[in-house]
Amino acid sequence: MAAITGNEARFEKTTFSILVAVSVCHMLNDVMQSLLASLYPMLKENYQLDFVQIGLLTMTFQITASLLQPVVGIVTDRWPMPFSLPVGMASTMIGLILLGSAHSFPMLLFAASLIGFGSAIFHPESSRVARLASGGRHGLAQSLFQVGGNAGSAIGPLLAAFVVLPLGQHSVAWFSAIAMLGMVILTWVGRWYAAHRRANASKKAPSRTLPLPQSKVAIAFAILVLLTATKNVYMSSLSSYFTFYVIDKFALSVRDAQLMLFLFLGSAAIGTFLGGPIGDRYGARFVIWFSILGVIPFALMLPYANLTWTIVLVVLIGLIFASAFSAIVVFAQELVPGRVGMIAGIFFGFAFGFGGLGAAALGGFADTHGIDFVYRLCSYLPLLGLLTILLPRIPGHR
Repeated sequence: MAAITGNEARFEKTTFSILVAVSVCHMLNDVMQSLLASLYPMLKENYQLDFVQIGLLTMTFQITASLLQPVVGIVTDRWPMPFSLPVGMASTMIGLILLGSAHSFPMLLFAASLIGFGSAIFHPESSRVARLASGGRHGLAQSLFQVGGNAGSAIGPLLAAFVVLPLGQHSVAWFSAIAMLGMVILTWVGRWYAAHRRANASKKAPSRTLPLPQSKVAIAFAILVLLTATKNVYMSSLSSYFTFYVIDKFALSVRDAQLMLFLFLGSAAIGTFLGGPIGDRYGARFVIWFSILGVIPFALMLPYANLTWTIVLVVLIGLIFASAFSAIVVFAQELVPGRVGMIAGIFFGFAFGFGGLGAAALGGFADTHGIDFVYRLCSYLPLLGLLTILLPRIPGHR
């Protein structure tokens, strides 16, 4: 057996420096992206928008990412592009600058599309890097990567509440400095990624043999996509309209509503982190089951809770429901091996895209039936997660 060189040995274990780097960049990326949703109350007032237009903003951002992410994933599965990561961050930076200086609704839509384009490039390749650096601990790597994004989504509303709201819409452009930092880190990650490819150039490509019959894989994959859709429409209803909901129902100030949104998004970040290591130990299927069954009673109670219980329930919902996503991605990667970029593109992209479609539809319901009706309607969505019972067990995995 040939001796393993120092350079090769470096890639045989979990590379935490790279995992932390992509997680931090995921945080920076999603801080910038979450500013869009956090600014909705201000944009609604500044541009006299209705809820349908708010939904269109979300849809433009998320559909741009949804349509392009699977394409990026499929292309980079075939032709890896280590230095595409800073390019995606640059697109997000330009979108932020335009968002801070926009003078019309079409310009807001264009800015949202550039932010979505940045997401489409960033997520598939950075998810691939996380898996390459995992050393076989795929759940841990995916949760570390994902928790960075959730942390960024939680920090965004705080920045909106304490920086953008007091200083005005133009201050959004200042956050382009965050993108510059991300571009520097991702350039370093790209160099590691390129070195990893060179070190493993002589190794046999990962097998793409399906672990189950094609029909079973197709059914399981469809269920995972449906679970992702259900989860993200529900989470989109909270992230896009939760501030309006608590302002309308409990007469809170905009700042207090933003703080409640932070509680929800922060608990979702913690849930995402916990889901990966638990999945490595007990299996991704177990985590998916726990997440789906655990959230149903709390989701059904939320529309009828008072302020105190609303705070408790959204924290529990964030903790439990968010734990499923990294497990779903890992399960799909094991179900369709050798297609990491495609899987990341479909699930991250589909998550954004279907959430955007749901946000637009829910905006219409909010205008015609009221925001409280939207939350009563969404409380039944987690029940679709009972389809998890149809997920097969993958041979050789828990």
